[in-house]
Amino acid sequence: MAIKKVLVVDDSATERHVLGDLLNKQGFEVSFAESGEQGVATAKSSLPDLILMDVVMPGLNGFQATRAISKDEATQHIPIIICTTKGQETDKIWGLRQGAKDYVTKPIDAQELLGKIAALG
Repeated sequence: MAIKKVLVVDDSATERHVLGDLLNKQGFEVSFAESGEQGVATAKSSLPDLILMDVVMPGLNGFQATRAISKDEATQHIPIIICTTKGQETDKIWGLRQGAKDYVTKPIDAQELLGKIAALG
């Protein structure tokens, strides 16, 4: 499956801008959600090809949103890459257990992220 539509879920306007800019330049169609709740709702309504998920957000955090998306029949096929400042190995293991396909720590290395996206495609 070729990845074209990417949903970026992050409460930071700066992070959304940086990731949006990076992905747009690579030809991806990017949409955004500012919270875990909005991310889950947007995933259901727009069915993106990939979700980039922050962890630390008010309300539903990224681990909870990832679990909700990966357990829902309508959205469980969508790969999720967690993009977070939480760089501990335990965080990574927990994120993958919630249903994420991969895990990247911030600040995001553009080539690493694009390589992980390409590996999913």
